[in-house]
Amino acid sequence: MKSIRTFCLLVLASGMALGQANQPSNSNTNDDLKSLKDAIAAQQKQIAAQQQQLETLQKRLDEKLSATPRVENATLTTTNTAASNVAVVQSDTEKPKSSPLSFRIGGTEFKPGGFVDFTNIFRTTNTGSAVSTGFNAIPFSNTPQGQLTEFRSSAQYSRFSMDISGKYGENNVNGYIEADFNGNDAANVFLTTNPHTLRLRLFYLRVSRGIWEVAAGQGYGLETPNKVGVSLVPSTLDTTLSTDGNIAVGVPFGRIAQFRVIAKPSDHFAWALSVDNPQQFTGAATLPKGFAIANQADGATTAGVPNLIPDILTKFAYDTNPSGKNIHVELGGVLTSAQIAVPQPGAPTSGPFTKNSVLGGGVMGGFNASLTRKFRVLAYGMYGDGIGRYFNGFGAQFAVVPIAVSPTTFTAEPSMIHSGGGYGGFEWQVGAKNQIGAYYGGQYTGRNAFPDVTAAGTPIIGYGGIGSANSNNRAIQEGWLVIGHTLWKDPQYGAVVVYSDSNYTTRAPWFVAAGSPKNAHMFQQRIDLKYVLP
Repeated sequence: MKSIRTFCLLVLASGMALGQANQPSNSNTNDDLKSLKDAIAAQQKQIAAQQQQLETLQKRLDEKLSATPRVENATLTTTNTAASNVAVVQSDTEKPKSSPLSFRIGGTEFKPGGFVDFTNIFRTTNTGSAVSTGFNAIPFSNTPQGQLTEFRSSAQYSRFSMDISGKYGENNVNGYIEADFNGNDAANVFLTTNPHTLRLRLFYLRVSRGIWEVAAGQGYGLETPNKVGVSLVPSTLDTTLSTDGNIAVGVPFGRIAQFRVIAKPSDHFAWALSVDNPQQFTGAATLPKGFAIANQADGATTAGVPNLIPDILTKFAYDTNPSGKNIHVELGGVLTSAQIAVPQPGAPTSGPFTKNSVLGGGVMGGFNASLTRKFRVLAYGMYGDGIGRYFNGFGAQFAVVPIAVSPTTFTAEPSMIHSGGGYGGFEWQVGAKNQIGAYYGGQYTGRNAFPDVTAAGTPIIGYGGIGSANSNNRAIQEGWLVIGHTLWKDPQYGAVVVYSDSNYTTRAPWFVAAGSPKNAHMFQQRIDLKYVLP
């Protein structure tokens, strides 16, 4: 307003000066000019004073704004409410940047993810599998299934997820849920409508503060190799480029309910301790006929079996980053158990009972190293007693040994089975759109066989004995080559990627009947087309 008044005064003064200039010539022209100059000088002094006042007010306003908490590169927005117009300062760093699909509710960020998957599979034998291959059940060439090829197309490995993150005080909180349609399908699922069953893959919550992190829920176990650190976050795992639902032979992994504590004292060292859901597992091992204990162990069909204690796993990891090329080394161990209850010698089936238990365990470790920024090598393995469940359940955890107390009375106790496996290979980023992974893996399950003294004729039972079924595998081996090519990519709309996944697998049982093939063989070719959300 003062500036407007100043302008008006200047116009008025100019008008007065012009009016005086038009007066009769007998007026004193010099005096009029002097008066006009004095008026202009006075106005200039007034304008300077007003300018100084404006600068003072602006300085006070800046001081008030600087007292308001704000962050670097903040954006000022206005939120209209019923009560008033409220100025809100929102940090650029608080805005979702990683995905254009993410959104915020309060201080929590929600980021959906996943992909649409169209898998095409050709196998030289009929394994009876869908998108998850039963490498432990490749049919032999002396069976009809071993002579028939198989082709299958499916979208059931499509996946969706939601990542939820926020910071509450000093605590960083992250929740994650992931599901696909690779659940327990009906027997006629491929007949008409292909109604694949929704399956929970992962669902966990992580809370970190300082050097500590606590996680609980269903996540990848510590036996699963990491690219970096000891986290259960899927992006930190090193499970190859395989497109198979069972990944590949020799890759130890599990998605298991667990409680995990992680300590990371520096960027180089990390340690984790995990308490996992157990599942005592006899797999293909044959049980004694003299005891009704089939429902006490999971033979790949029984879920609610007894368990003595949780499985306990621990792992240390070291990471370094020389010249931008990371080197990761990890080493850990697992403790597991099994228990059974049988009637005391001479007692009826209703008891009293004798409870026997056994502990097992193993070691795990490996490394990956980036030889260049685009080429890396990796190798991991796991070996021990009673760890067969961690290789996709392809190996048995324990057998049950019958013991004769007298010629007519018996007892029994569990006995762990040796098993182990590993894999290695390399991954190469060829240009911006192509990636190649080549690997070789194997799994071994030891023999643990003995006579069944509770049965007539004392047949050999347990795992891998004379006369055992060809499902008692001694070794399974696989080599696989994966080539990925990005057909199209846009940071706002996602990417379309195609994978060629070729593998050759063999399995060899402990016992081969006369005239039977010593090994089962299978070649598999998968063409996998994915649309991945941004």
